[in-house]
Amino acid sequence: VHAGPFANIAVGQSSIIADRVGLKLFDYHVTESGFAADIGFEKFWNVKCRFSGLKPHVSVLTSTIRALKMHGGGPKVVAGKALDEAYTKENLALVENGVENMVHMISVIRKAGINPVVCVNRFYTDTDAEVAIVKKAAEAAGARCAESKHWEKGGEGALEFADAVIDACEEGNDFDFLYPLKMKLRDRVNVIAKEVYGADGVDWSPEATAKAEMLENDPKYADFATMMVKTHLSLSHDPVKKGVPKGWRLPIRDVLIYSGAKFLCPCAGTISLMPGTGSNPAFRRIDVDPETGKVSGLF
Repeated sequence: VHAGPFANIAVGQSSIIADRVGLKLFDYHVTESGFAADIGFEKFWNVKCRFSGLKPHVSVLTSTIRALKMHGGGPKVVAGKALDEAYTKENLALVENGVENMVHMISVIRKAGINPVVCVNRFYTDTDAEVAIVKKAAEAAGARCAESKHWEKGGEGALEFADAVIDACEEGNDFDFLYPLKMKLRDRVNVIAKEVYGADGVDWSPEATAKAEMLENDPKYADFATMMVKTHLSLSHDPVKKGVPKGWRLPIRDVLIYSGAKFLCPCAGTISLMPGTGSNPAFRRIDVDPETGKVSGLF
């Protein structure tokens, strides 16, 4: 049960209520977290688990050969256009270059003290040699790795992956948060930027600095969650930078305050807070005739 907007601009998690219901009904409960370990998992780890009091046993990192090729320097993927042959034909060099992004995500999960399992969501265009590169890199980074062919074989195609998750659940773990709530806001952001994103540091705009100082000096905000706002297309704030960017700093331009949810949202870069919403949305042209009940303006 997804409980909110995307993880790049909000929490991006399934609901705590759904998790508690699932834990009462099944032996294994799977909860979803939007995007990769830098965005979705970081918020699951340091926000949702802190609010819920629940501790996970395993984190699954779903990977595709296509995504790793993109992070390895593959051509830009454009919605609605056919994929470049780099993504549909064997290209071991792109996979070799791209697995560093996956390895970074594995390292983030391991910092939480839980067991990572890499799921290779395999498609018919993927070759054995490409998958072998991913498995070797994942296992060297300390993760289990299994293929899932459920798109082709249904549930039977996911058994290898399911067994890997069960095995990981049976191992011990040492789950802990990245930072304590008593840590000041700017220190939290600095830890997230360096330990999760791989940044060299954080640069605060004058406006963001003023807000951060106000928030840090007001005790009523001390237990508010740190909900980062950052692109999901890169470890950095720049969606163009793929793989594992080096030699960069995270710019924070503003801090949004959501008192009802108890969220403090440092905004990195120029990310849009309402993606896909035009300045003149279609709902403004939709109306209902109160006498006939006829709806107008839909088309």
